[in-house]
Amino acid sequence: MSEDFLRYEKLADELAGMMAGGVLKHGDRLPSVRRLAEERRVSVSTVVQAMRQLENRGLIEARPQSGFYVRRTRMAHAEPLLRTTPDMPLAVDISQRLVRVMQAGVRPGVAPLAAALPASELMPVAALHRLYAGVARRHPDLLCSGSHINMDDPLLVRQLVRRSLAWGGPLAAEEFVITNSCTEALALCLRAVTKPGDTVAVESPAYYLMLQLLEKLGLRALEIPTDPRTGMSVEALDLATRNGGVAACLLVSNGSNPLGSQMPDERKRALAQLTAERGVAVIEDDIYGDLHLAEVRPWPIKAFDTSGNVMLCASFSKSLSPSLRIGYVAAGHRRSAIALQKTISSGATNPITQRVLAEYLESGAYERHLRTLRRCYQSQVDAMSLAVSLHFPPGTRISRPQGGYVLWIELPEGVDTTALYEQAVAANLAYVPGELFSASGMYRNCLRLNCGNPHTPEIEDAVRRLGLLFSSAQIK
Repeated sequence: MSEDFLRYEKLADELAGMMAGGVLKHGDRLPSVRRLAEERRVSVSTVVQAMRQLENRGLIEARPQSGFYVRRTRMAHAEPLLRTTPDMPLAVDISQRLVRVMQAGVRPGVAPLAAALPASELMPVAALHRLYAGVARRHPDLLCSGSHINMDDPLLVRQLVRRSLAWGGPLAAEEFVITNSCTEALALCLRAVTKPGDTVAVESPAYYLMLQLLEKLGLRALEIPTDPRTGMSVEALDLATRNGGVAACLLVSNGSNPLGSQMPDERKRALAQLTAERGVAVIEDDIYGDLHLAEVRPWPIKAFDTSGNVMLCASFSKSLSPSLRIGYVAAGHRRSAIALQKTISSGATNPITQRVLAEYLESGAYERHLRTLRRCYQSQVDAMSLAVSLHFPPGTRISRPQGGYVLWIELPEGVDTTALYEQAVAANLAYVPGELFSASGMYRNCLRLNCGNPHTPEIEDAVRRLGLLFSSAQIK
């Protein structure tokens, strides 16, 4: 191997690492060939060869009379494939395995690649601290109030109604129930429209906490094929519901977890109409709706619901703080049934936190915060995508999220992410194995990575070491 070869390979790898680490971002102009040659004390031809290699990797592009620029590398790799799913509904059994994975993922020293949690430094913690102090001082009555009748703060409901203008609304204030989280909102909806033994149609792959809810409520999951770009197949849902037997449809239409897909409006409209006609209740998780990676906030399926059949659930755990524990349901014609379930299970949601959130939304700070947060998440998703494309085995497929901040990775056949998980954890690496996103245990060659943290050299190194683990398994 020649010395020149080693030099341009090293330069190409160093520049690629700067892209992966966010030092060089999409659209940035690279230093000129002559400047790089002078600064690195190499020949111009060495720099040119390094640039050609980066072009071949799809990482940079040459612009006439201008130089080399970093490409949006999310478009430079293949996406995961649409999978065929089982025809029959299945009992769910993932809770014990999921708990072990979640516990391992938050162990001290483990790279934060598993749980889909945002970095604390991205959240407006100081502003929320000030609001808590101010609300407690100005409204001491909230410290001693707790009602199982008047559970929802009217000021917060008013802010949610105002926000629903961007969701294709406005929605009626009477539809809303404030909950302790989005997970509680989903559970309340499921309890209101199903009984043990019923079948619920879910995306495949599906968010594992949704599957865990089905397991705990004694419900069966019917996996519906889900496209990495356009979401749940309405055609497959049509076939699955023709003969009845499906009580509800549980899905994420905007920025689905784990694929990051976004269902086009025409498909949302078709799904809303189909399910209403067939008496299939729709429970829509829109927790990532505000975290879209496009210019305009996408409408939820709820926007196309004309019969009150869609229950829209969300929270602020991914955008403000997981510790707030504030979610909500816009429940359509099932509002009374869901409010009753809420009264029985947990009563009113913390009144002080409800008022803090209401005041934060009213101030306009949330929209300003979201604009910054979406840019951060976009950059972090791009950096993680680039790192995976650099370090994972050839043939790896990577999702192109349209919302949220997780990546779905499909490794070559023969790489079993469940079998390799213990080795990863022993090396202080963690991820969520793909089979936890399926009631039938599909996706054993897949995994989900969290991009909620700034892409530091430590995270880059963790992705590199994961890539080595998967590559060595593929060789064996």
